[in-house]
Amino acid sequence: MFAYQAARGLALARLVVTAFVIGLMAQPAFADAGFQRWLADFRNVAIQNGVSGATFDRAFRGVPAPDPEVLEKARYQPEFRAEAWEYFDNRVQDNAIRTGRQMARKWEPWLDRIERQFGVSRYILLAIWSIESNYGEALQNDRIMRHLPRSLATLAYADKRRAKFARTQLLAALKILERGDIPENQLTSSWAGAMGHTQFIPTSYQAYAVDMDGDGRRDIWHSVPDALATAANLLRKNGWQSGETWGYEVVLPGGRKFPAGTMSLSRWESIGVVRANGKPFPRPSENAELKVPDGRAGPAFLMVKNFFVIKRYNNSDKYALAVGLLADQIAGVGGLVRDWNRPFERLSSDETEELQKRLGALGYYQGPIDGKIGQGSRSAIKEFQARMGLEQDGHPSKDVLRRLRGN
Repeated sequence: MFAYQAARGLALARLVVTAFVIGLMAQPAFADAGFQRWLADFRNVAIQNGVSGATFDRAFRGVPAPDPEVLEKARYQPEFRAEAWEYFDNRVQDNAIRTGRQMARKWEPWLDRIERQFGVSRYILLAIWSIESNYGEALQNDRIMRHLPRSLATLAYADKRRAKFARTQLLAALKILERGDIPENQLTSSWAGAMGHTQFIPTSYQAYAVDMDGDGRRDIWHSVPDALATAANLLRKNGWQSGETWGYEVVLPGGRKFPAGTMSLSRWESIGVVRANGKPFPRPSENAELKVPDGRAGPAFLMVKNFFVIKRYNNSDKYALAVGLLADQIAGVGGLVRDWNRPFERLSSDETEELQKRLGALGYYQGPIDGKIGQGSRSAIKEFQARMGLEQDGHPSKDVLRRLRGN
């Protein structure tokens, strides 16, 4: 009897898989047969890992082939390496600061609650929100946001470098659907799988997602309280020191080298490293590490514990420093004493937008008017500089803007 039932169950399972494959293969003529076979195989893997067949089928309904835009972005290797000044100018800028202060007022009651519960500075959370999704604006951009299951399946199927990562993230994403935090038609991400206002990959979402607004779903796509609390939870669980800073801008004495690694702030001070604003270090016994992202010619920093906690969000010195600098500016307590070592006079955000508009009016630029200088803006500036007989450095300088105004 048991043998009969087992055989009958196996036969039914095979019929279900066969029906799924037939359904996938019955897609329009442009369906990718190899991709459909991969999906059928991965469906079994998902089921073995606790995802129901129904959830898997909903996730991939109407997905006939890999996403070509994801493959294009995965293959794209930018030739340009951003200088320190460019990285920070595009992130710690007037528009981000103004909007951050507006958001601090708009979401003040929720930020109060999140700070009390997690002990993480609201300004750090606002800076992360700005850098990750421009305060949610990126989520409304169809050129940026993709269907998450399709994107990750594309990478797992067609990108050998990212296949293992993508398979792991796809399983996690399917489990998010299984739990019911988000409907499948709203499960969107960047091309590489980063989700929501604060751009969490699925496995990080599983580890840290919070239902802050109490609606029963951990919705970092539509609920700003959920998204900011999720970011706060990640920082807290990775050792955030409540009420303390991320680091200090410092001045280095000339004519000497400095040790690598960490020392107490008092030890750094004893060898001539002092705060750029002239104030004493509030906790001299605290350990810190020296960072000079723009070399000795640019600003220098002593980084304490919270800087390295921010790096658990994104393991990049520049990213963590941008978060810290932007947070301080939003809070109204920041501003570098020594500026980045840029080879031109910097434009304000409004002036950068004017530059983009004028380049667009002359037919050089077709990108967004956002006050951020990317590859498109640089290429347009170079074209204009070539026309004017200038050095083609692509820098968004006051000189370029003056010449554009003259045209």
